[in-house]
Amino acid sequence: MKENIFDVLVYVFEQYLDAELEQEPDADAIYNELIEAGYPQPEINQAFDWLESLTEHQAIRPVSSGSMRIYSSYEMNRLDTECRGLLLFLEQSGILTPACREIVLDRVLDFDEEVISMENLKWIVLMVLFSQPDQEQAFARMETLVYDNQPNYLH
Repeated sequence: MKENIFDVLVYVFEQYLDAELEQEPDADAIYNELIEAGYPQPEINQAFDWLESLTEHQAIRPVSSGSMRIYSSYEMNRLDTECRGLLLFLEQSGILTPACREIVLDRVLDFDEEVISMENLKWIVLMVLFSQPDQEQAFARMETLVYDNQPNYLH
């Protein structure tokens, strides 16, 4: 089984973070459940670190409205045209603020993968919005984009 950090993050997000649980889950219990489910320990540790880093971001205040984001060559290599187009679309449609976009980019660049897939970018955006205060409506809109694009299999 070749699991990666995205698999762990999506599992934790769907099972614990986005679920309406009566009490907050215990990190040790989640960790043990992930081990029992067969996820590799290094990926679990990286996923926990990544999730913890979401809470460390200070509020970013844009200097001026109407500014345009210019991507560095490093960022452009990690995010193809389609992914950058998605970020622009999300920002223009009011789902992502410029500040949240910067957090998303920071979180994207934290992964070791050479190129981030469109699907993984959507999950990263969803997790960032979930972690930010006062982003409930944006989160709900993004959640629709993520889950509505899941393949439907006909039997």
